[in-house]
Amino acid sequence: MTRCESINEFVVRFANTNGTGSASANNMFAKAIMRMGLPVSAKNIFPSNIQGMPTWFEVRISEKGYLGRRGGAPEMVVAMNAQTLSEDIDSVRAGGYLLYDSSSMLPQRLEREDITFLGMPISEICRTEYSDQRQRQLFKNVIYVGAMAALLGLDFQVLRQLVSEQFKGKDKLIRPNLYALELGFQFAAKQFSCPLAIHLERRELVGDKIMVDGNTACALGAVYGGATVVGWYPITPSTSVIEKFSSYCQRLRIDPASGQKNYAIVQAEDETAAIGVALGAGWNGARAFTATSGPGISLMTEFLGLAYFAEVPLVLIDVQRAGPSTGMPTRTQQSDMLTCAYASHGDSKQVLLIPSSPYECFEFSALAFDLADRLQTPIIVMTDLDTGMNHHLSRPFGWDDAHKYDPGKVLDAGALDEVAAFARYADIDGDGICYRTLPGTHPKKGAFFTRGTSKNKLAGYSEKTEDYTNNMERLAHKFATAATLLPEPVIQLNAKPASVGLVFYGSTLEAIPEAVALLAEQGVKANTMRVRGFPFCAQVLDFIDSHERVFVIEQNRDGQLRTLLCNELMIDPAAMTPVLHYDGLAITGEFIADSVEEQLSAQTNRVAG
Repeated sequence: MTRCESINEFVVRFANTNGTGSASANNMFAKAIMRMGLPVSAKNIFPSNIQGMPTWFEVRISEKGYLGRRGGAPEMVVAMNAQTLSEDIDSVRAGGYLLYDSSSMLPQRLEREDITFLGMPISEICRTEYSDQRQRQLFKNVIYVGAMAALLGLDFQVLRQLVSEQFKGKDKLIRPNLYALELGFQFAAKQFSCPLAIHLERRELVGDKIMVDGNTACALGAVYGGATVVGWYPITPSTSVIEKFSSYCQRLRIDPASGQKNYAIVQAEDETAAIGVALGAGWNGARAFTATSGPGISLMTEFLGLAYFAEVPLVLIDVQRAGPSTGMPTRTQQSDMLTCAYASHGDSKQVLLIPSSPYECFEFSALAFDLADRLQTPIIVMTDLDTGMNHHLSRPFGWDDAHKYDPGKVLDAGALDEVAAFARYADIDGDGICYRTLPGTHPKKGAFFTRGTSKNKLAGYSEKTEDYTNNMERLAHKFATAATLLPEPVIQLNAKPASVGLVFYGSTLEAIPEAVALLAEQGVKANTMRVRGFPFCAQVLDFIDSHERVFVIEQNRDGQLRTLLCNELMIDPAAMTPVLHYDGLAITGEFIADSVEEQLSAQTNRVAG
């Protein structure tokens, strides 16, 4: 048997049962690798059922810095779920390793001659060491992490430090967790030849990066962006955005003098009410937001239309998942792009911010509140489950304490005194953005109410064709102004001239460096452009026009960004080739490279034929 041999370039997959607390142990394993200075990524592949179903957790270590999902067979599997044992054994790469619970005899029919079986009686150890049933389950996870430290050369002191940090404030839990780690480590060190042919060696490749999930980053961004009001209704995978925001507010939004809360979080009866709470707060001048996912977006679209037409600031964080309908609630996808871009009935368009990393989740969530106030319209932050719920390496978040929130065009009482008549929907400055007032600013002037019906410049009800047309054209002009305020696309040019352009967005970012490298090995040089906002700015069209072949890479079936590009920039659909991935798992660099190469070859063959 030829064994897998690799230092710092391999994948470990953990197979567990959902609800057993394994994710915490697996994340600790990934964080320990990061602290050894090694680039690492973690993907939690979990079911929508609360407890008892199979779950997998993949950790990719890549000294080359490739952090997208690799796909294919892992070099090592830790099999802790009897239900999927057969499947997990089959999944190991030839020459790889399987660490399994040998408390029960392995059926002979499951044996493979081309992998190394590492049997460890984990359940038996737990039965011996612990009397409490819950402890027996929880410490299984810690014991196999300890064993992995010996097998892979993971720095054991780093693990010890992580345990101390994880249970800080719950000190009585530190000692038993350290003991469980030690049990696993000592067993593996005595019973197996450690380290394995695949193992870790310390490097200094991570710098000052942190490991964090995108939902936490969005929550913190909302805090720094000045949010004080939330209306929400729980839905996977967005719920933790609000949970984290709530925990931050309990520390950071308490008035030090009175001890009173300076924030309000309202869990509504449904998504419609949730966005209504945020919308009402936004009309009254608070920085307010809601968070949801695809089905929630469907219910919120009527209020999104009201916010667009009445011109009320609002921030919505959409953590996309696989649809349609209930779809696959715990799988990732980029399938809300068209729904959000044109949310609501009638001629309406929404402004989108599209982060690709936890850093941008933080940055764009904070930015969204300034943009919402300045543009007086909903701003939708389009993240997804992969970015939102998985832990990623990220540069540390930064914030300029001198930053002053941009309230946009708000008239105070003094300014209102200087105007004869306040015209709420008049475009004074020629950018499509009107002046607004906050309710109660002035006893006689300013707006106290708003409406979703057609109106004239003074906000009076009007069905005159001229009033309606002028208002709709001004809103279109404001949308064009928004394009100048959004983050520009990130364009990376190949060292040598390239005729191939790759257009992508969101969490696809992690797979792109590997895809570009794989294409280069095939002699294909590619430039890349990452779209970060909608409406599109001029650079987007320039990039597309400057390449002979453009591929638009998306994690949905219907090529939703490509459709938007065609619709909004008047591009011939034939000028952009879709690369579409939609199985619910994160896209891989190999998939992108193979798809592009295949379509380039097909074109060459057509020309040659």
